[in-house]
Amino acid sequence: MSASRHTITDGPVAKHIQLSRALARRVADELTPGQAAPSERDLMTEYGLSRATVRRAVEALIADGLLQRVPAKGTFVVEPRVESQLHLASFTQDMRRRGFVPKTLLVSCVEEAPTAEAARALQMAGGQTAWHISRIRLADDQPIAVETGWYPTATFPGLEREDLAGSLYEIFAQRYGCAIDSAGQTLWGEAAGRTVARQLQTTTSTPLLVFQRTSYAQGKPLEYVTSRYRGDRYQVHMELSSQPSPTRTEGTGQ
Repeated sequence: MSASRHTITDGPVAKHIQLSRALARRVADELTPGQAAPSERDLMTEYGLSRATVRRAVEALIADGLLQRVPAKGTFVVEPRVESQLHLASFTQDMRRRGFVPKTLLVSCVEEAPTAEAARALQMAGGQTAWHISRIRLADDQPIAVETGWYPTATFPGLEREDLAGSLYEIFAQRYGCAIDSAGQTLWGEAAGRTVARQLQTTTSTPLLVFQRTSYAQGKPLEYVTSRYRGDRYQVHMELSSQPSPTRTEGTGQ
């Protein structure tokens, strides 16, 4: 570390705050995303501080989103988040526009009876089936999101034979003449469960941004999907107005 021990001194600024500032400078100037941060033992030796003081400084940077702990491995510099503005576009288009290489891994595509919630959102009658599709979305080969969606088989016959590793919205428009033009979306936060954590290559303590969306083509609901994004790699930008919008909330699509 470029700083020396004497930079942490007795004075009006607490030592753990001085150390947090020194570490934050190194994260910004010397370390790269994904690189291991100095261990607590190394920091204790370098600065002549107690473990409690060092741990408090490191925890502050974790709380600020600059560092993250990986169980059994250590503390690492956080990867920068992919930022998205809420708008109606495919994940593929959105990632390309932001300079990332998008990729999709198909987990499953099964024709089955939709859940009651999905059937209600898609305005499906009893006895009708839907495609139940699960996919993992990646940016620059880093898993960003897990998506599980329902799509009426009556509207999309033969969908299982299409390339589902690309943009579903492009398939809907080009193959079926159904261009998604609006969506209603709800957002909440939750912790990653075991299955999602494994799919996103993270831990069960990782926060998720969860988007639940119903998408429409000329007023007809065609998609009911839940997307779980890694909160440590993805963030959303929203423009707010004092006037409520008369249209449905739009969101990043498939």
